[in-house]
Amino acid sequence: MFIVTLTYLKPNEEIDALLAAHRAFLREQYANGMFVLSGRMVPRTGGIIIADADSREDVEAVIELDPFKQAGAASYAITEFVPTMAADGLEALLPEHQA
Repeated sequence: MFIVTLTYLKPNEEIDALLAAHRAFLREQYANGMFVLSGRMVPRTGGIIIADADSREDVEAVIELDPFKQAGAASYAITEFVPTMAADGLEALLPEHQA
């Protein structure tokens, strides 16, 4: 599992102009099963994506498709972690419950 931290590099007006394309990208990754959760930071300086992928390289390759990345509007930090506990209803995210 991976935590992807986006930090905006452009003013919010430029981020807003890319938002529809970015959200379409997110929806595609949810449909592909890679993204689990996402949202913006408070204050609005970037966002967080929780990704379930086989490798860091897979996450890096998908991030290259993000319109924010392609426009140079955000930088990305990727942190890999192994979940060991989950809230009720989220147990399927734990490695022992995945196929």
